[in-house]
Amino acid sequence: MADHTIDAKNKPLGRLATQIASLLQDKNLPSYAPHKEGGNKVVVKNVHLLKVTGKKASQKVYKRHSDRPGNLKIQKFAYVFEKTPEKVLINAVRGMLPKNKLRTPRLKRLIIENKDNG
Repeated sequence: MADHTIDAKNKPLGRLATQIASLLQDKNLPSYAPHKEGGNKVVVKNVHLLKVTGKKASQKVYKRHSDRPGNLKIQKFAYVFEKTPEKVLINAVRGMLPKNKLRTPRLKRLIIENKDNG
């Protein structure tokens, strides 16, 4: 199958996640079928240079809950992006893939290469 390489430098997060989700589902191929996993691998470079528009950097939050009373964890987008920008992209792509048993195998074909210089 094909490998796709995408440079994330100065690309909006949502548009990039949509493009990646489409490639992971093989929607660009004439043999696309929603019930088949496909085989495209997507390699993303320079994730730390992603762009977000509007006030998302200061207002967007990620919430987790363990279903135990008082255990809601909230993290701001800016904090998560500063620590691990790849988690932001994976979370966005995960939300754009269909919610079925193929989501996890498709996400495993998403490879993120970060070249930190420090």
